[in-house]
Amino acid sequence: MSIQSLAVFCGSKNGNNPLFTEDAARLGKLMAENNIRLIYGGGSAGIMGTIADTVMEYGGHVTGIIPKILLEWEVQHQHITELIVSDDMHIRKKTLYDLCDAALILPGGYGTLDELFEIVTWNQLSIHDKPVFILNTGGFYEHLIRHIQRMRDEQFLYEQPGKKIIILDEPAELLPYF
Repeated sequence: MSIQSLAVFCGSKNGNNPLFTEDAARLGKLMAENNIRLIYGGGSAGIMGTIADTVMEYGGHVTGIIPKILLEWEVQHQHITELIVSDDMHIRKKTLYDLCDAALILPGGYGTLDELFEIVTWNQLSIHDKPVFILNTGGFYEHLIRHIQRMRDEQFLYEQPGKKIIILDEPAELLPYF
């Protein structure tokens, strides 16, 4: 399967490690150069804003999906190709999943983890069969990766986590999937 559109779930803040925004910018450039459409949460701040700005800077296509409730909170991006306003968070996530060929998780907070686990759960339930990637920038997700493996070791998962989640260390590791 060749990815044409990638949903990126990430923080609306930058975090403390400059590698987070640097990897987001590298990813955005790679996506634009390979004609991969960015599907994301529609915000202009944090890592979300960095990846959207970079894709646009390099001539790519960006679709943001933001729920009405977050229009003022996240300050919707004014300079992207397309902004879709959804009625609520559930419709936002479903729209993100429907429009993408694969999903990539960058560093973020509660919302990012919510999106990760929902898309992986939907994958496990065969609601979709889209690849899910985690970009483990600076080891940000090391503890989570170990915990997911522990869930498997303790027999709470139906299959090896690597069948549902592909771990990457660098944005360029996505190139073979494009």
